[in-house]
Amino acid sequence: MSTLTSPQAVVTTPRTGPAPVVAEAGHPRRWSIMAVLGAVAFMAQLDFFVVNVALDGIGQSFPGTSVVSASWVLSAYAIVFAAVLVPAGRIADQWGRKKMLLAGVALFTLTSAVAASAPSLGVLVAARAVQAVGAAMIVPTSLGLLYPSFPKRQHILVVGLWAGVGAIAASAGPPVGGLLVTLDWRWIFLINVPVGIATLVAGALLLPEVRQPKGAAVPDPASALALLLAVSLLVLATVQGPGWGWTDIRTLALFAAAALAAAATVERTLRAKAPVIEKQLFAGSQFTAATVALFLFAAGFAIVLLSTALFMQEVWHFSPLRAGVSIAPAPLASIAFAMNAGPTQSRFGRTAPAVTGTLAMALAAGYWLVTVHTTPDYWGAMFPGLILVGLAGGLAWAPLFAAAGTLAPERATTGSAVLNMSRQIGSAVGVALLVALTPHATITGFDHAWWVQAGAGIAAATALLALRPRHTP
Repeated sequence: MSTLTSPQAVVTTPRTGPAPVVAEAGHPRRWSIMAVLGAVAFMAQLDFFVVNVALDGIGQSFPGTSVVSASWVLSAYAIVFAAVLVPAGRIADQWGRKKMLLAGVALFTLTSAVAASAPSLGVLVAARAVQAVGAAMIVPTSLGLLYPSFPKRQHILVVGLWAGVGAIAASAGPPVGGLLVTLDWRWIFLINVPVGIATLVAGALLLPEVRQPKGAAVPDPASALALLLAVSLLVLATVQGPGWGWTDIRTLALFAAAALAAAATVERTLRAKAPVIEKQLFAGSQFTAATVALFLFAAGFAIVLLSTALFMQEVWHFSPLRAGVSIAPAPLASIAFAMNAGPTQSRFGRTAPAVTGTLAMALAAGYWLVTVHTTPDYWGAMFPGLILVGLAGGLAWAPLFAAAGTLAPERATTGSAVLNMSRQIGSAVGVALLVALTPHATITGFDHAWWVQAGAGIAAATALLALRPRHTP
């Protein structure tokens, strides 16, 4: 792997002042820093998936709300999160990663309180959109702070743990949401408030400041704007497509506008002095493969989480609590594999675990297609597939996100933002496809969704194998 050169990041602590990041030395409080960063990343990523089982309760709180309208509670978060991730990551490098993260936690906490007290669906959707800005400030910045805090020899371990936190958050969302919804759906947002306050205090005391040195080029505003438009228009078109119709002039216009904005983003990436997405990020095949695979895997995984929760509630008539608890085996299995992500990657590399995980998701879909029917049969039909889903999340998420470790440390924040953007766009696409395929919550609609899930898993595995490194660096 070639060396990527750029200005070295600077770490500042209250006691030592500015000091260059030293690859062989770690911060003396690095594991406390890991705990804080893991907690805030978990909170931000959990909040996308925890809403899945609450859509029915949200709809009942606001009479006249359709499934498509309620899905905007998910979609607004996904659109804004995906669009803001990369610009937020680049701004964090200039302004200071600690400042950006703490500001994101504060915004996320405040908007969680607004969402918990929302008097209407419109207010709730707006709060979720602003909440997503806070999440976008948190997630890539947390990895950007993690790298300088640990010696280079521990990067595989800590990035595996960080990515494992994301896998656990994704899988734990439905059961956690199911438990909280039994009290009231508003608790899924209210619970963020004490957690956010605690992490604000801990972060202010423990986290070092990391930023690019003075004189580093400011990210190109035109490329940032073009990227914001491209991502938001693409996800908006995908979300609205099922309701408007895929051939509707509005849908086609949004896709066309997204394509033009994407072309402008690529043009600025190639020509601008400091584009928001640097072309050097894709110089290595591992990062490129992970970016593509994350989009595909996330689309399938979003279908998994939302389809199982909806199927058990709408077809098998499980309560939200029972549905949430029934999904719990998936995160439990995911935790078992995610906790060993570092050793697994050290022994087998990144490609083999990720391919195994993506294919496990496809296998879960195939199993459900054969065994799941309108008659409830949780242990024989649904449970084995959930174990495969846990295996998929525990094996795939960590090595895919760990591809940021193939970049120079000073590009970790931007690289993490690009990977998270790819995942979020995929998640939005997966939710939109599920809504389009299951308008009446019939077994046929869910079968179609599971076929798409299987195809996404196979396509992700194919991308990883096609773009895998031909030799060990």
